[in-house]
Amino acid sequence: MDPRAFTGRSPGELVPIPGGHAFVPGPLPSAIDLPGATVRLLSEAERAIGHLNGMTAATRSAELLLFAIGRREAVESSRIEGTEASFADVARQQVTQDVANDDVQDVLSYLSAMGYAQQRLGEIPLCLNLIREAHGVLLPDGRGRNRAPGEFRRVQVYVEGDSPSNATYVPPPPDRLVRCLDDWEKHLHTDELPLLVHGAILHYQFEAIHPFLDGNGRIGRLVNLLYLLVHDVLDQPYLDLSAYFEAYRSSYYRLLNQVSQKGDWTDWIAFYLRGVATQARMAADDCAAALELRDRYVERLDAGRANATTRRLLDMLFDNPFATIPEMARRLNVTFPTVSNAIKQLVAMGVLQEVTGKRKNREYMASEILDIFTNPPADRRE
Repeated sequence: MDPRAFTGRSPGELVPIPGGHAFVPGPLPSAIDLPGATVRLLSEAERAIGHLNGMTAATRSAELLLFAIGRREAVESSRIEGTEASFADVARQQVTQDVANDDVQDVLSYLSAMGYAQQRLGEIPLCLNLIREAHGVLLPDGRGRNRAPGEFRRVQVYVEGDSPSNATYVPPPPDRLVRCLDDWEKHLHTDELPLLVHGAILHYQFEAIHPFLDGNGRIGRLVNLLYLLVHDVLDQPYLDLSAYFEAYRSSYYRLLNQVSQKGDWTDWIAFYLRGVATQARMAADDCAAALELRDRYVERLDAGRANATTRRLLDMLFDNPFATIPEMARRLNVTFPTVSNAIKQLVAMGVLQEVTGKRKNREYMASEILDIFTNPPADRRE
């Protein structure tokens, strides 16, 4: 890390460590003077979130989309860290129960951490203890299983490098972590700033502290979602902000670094707010598209006098657009022949397509539903 990149406006200090320097972020700001353009972005993001919350609250069956959008968030957050698992890869594995490769397992672990953290929020507030617990769920079954799951680091780490001199970023030394984390935790529930602005600076600070040996990015983005939930910015976890960060990955990292080096809060906050607005609109569009598609399918079911099992199976496809007879029989708690008949009816309607070409161990996919959640992010931006 080049200390010359850090200016007098940096919101922290460089401290010497063996072989170079580390950056220790200072206390979070309690006030930020935002230019008019950023204030307008804030209003735009708040309107988009408000529209999404209103739509999902008023729309029947919107809960069908929770798992699909949560899966997309997990896929994109993990992809930022270099995994190559797709939405379809993860959704298919959850149905077939095949042995997951490392990339898919990383995403599944993220989903487990997300579910665990949301459950724990009903018992304890958002705090460092909950974050450590979620980190412990994130790492054990992935490639970070030997990277101290659930523990704050006790050694110096480097981002994109193996020494202080050639690293892109060097976070605080371990003896400075406690103060940094305590300050960050104290700001979790303050209200001096608009909540979305506060969410942006909290996310920056967590990434700058880099408190774990591994999984900092994924946990930091998960904590960001939890923050928006506990402060009632979001009614439900429908926002997959990581998709925006992944689509603009170089800008994401560059702007985080510019805060550390130059104190450039404005550009980072504007980027974050633009992402919130974009993803909220996308989630609302996807919700509308999925429910419209479901209504069309229901009309076909009504015309074909489909039974209750077929209708229940249809709803499950909006949670996961893949299906096998054994897994659907288990989830619906019905017999194999009952599910087989339901799947045959959905195939005849064009809802499901058989994708293996086999006579046995067949797998089915609802391609129109899958398409709603896998449109390339870059094609749907701004």
